Amino acid sequence: QVQLVESGGGLVQAGGSLRLSCAVSGGIFSINRMGWFRQAPGKQRELVASTSSNGNRNYGDSVKGRFTFSADYAKNTVYLQMSSLKPEDTAVYYCARRDSINSPWDYWGQGTQVTVSS
Repeated sequence: QVQLVESGGGLVQAGGSLRLSCAVSGGIFSINRMGWFRQAPGKQRELVASTSSNGNRNYGDSVKGRFTFSADYAKNTVYLQMSSLKPEDTAVYYCARRDSINSPWDYWGQGTQVTVSS
């Protein structure tokens, strides 16, 4: 049974930084199977970061150059380092897992709230 537990959310001022963590238990751990999403109030859930079939990291257009997706294989944990945060980054952030690059996102964490004040 795969379980994902996010942490690291909170309140930060615009221009600040936060690092989100997602601890993964169960199943095979690989950053290629993981992704970060976010959902702001009244908006659809959107992809923030993932890995493409060629192994490159994909980032949403609104976060490119500001967010970095990484993993610590010793800890079975993926991270989302967020810098130069903007009020529009305010959302609940979720990590998700899929069995392969072309599979649906089948496993989701509980989400962690990120609030960026202006």
